[in-house]
Amino acid sequence: MIDPFRHFWFAVGLAATAFAIAGVFLPLLPTTPFLLLAAFAFARSSPRLHGWLVTHRHFGPMIENWRMHGAIARRAKIAAIAFMAAAVLLSWLTGFSATVIVIQVAIMACVAAFILTRPDAPSS
Repeated sequence: MIDPFRHFWFAVGLAATAFAIAGVFLPLLPTTPFLLLAAFAFARSSPRLHGWLVTHRHFGPMIENWRMHGAIARRAKIAAIAFMAAAVLLSWLTGFSATVIVIQVAIMACVAAFILTRPDAPSS
């Protein structure tokens, strides 16, 4: 039986992959959650794209670490925290209002707390 939502999941997978790739370069956009969403969506819509994503040289290990251990690699944690701090500093240097910066810090502190409380990925 064909899943009536297959096209929906395929579109979600493509969008999530695009956001994940953008997140590699944009400090305020997370990569890992979008990769996990893309893997979930492609598992329901495209075995070929799901296979490509989970075996990808860069993205695959992140997905596998999360699936198997609920873990984030230490290097990824450090990069995420550094980029969040850089984004706040950039906002301050460019003159954003104190209200915007406080909201930004509050949101990023919650994200950082989540990231830092996940276990480190096992050594390969």
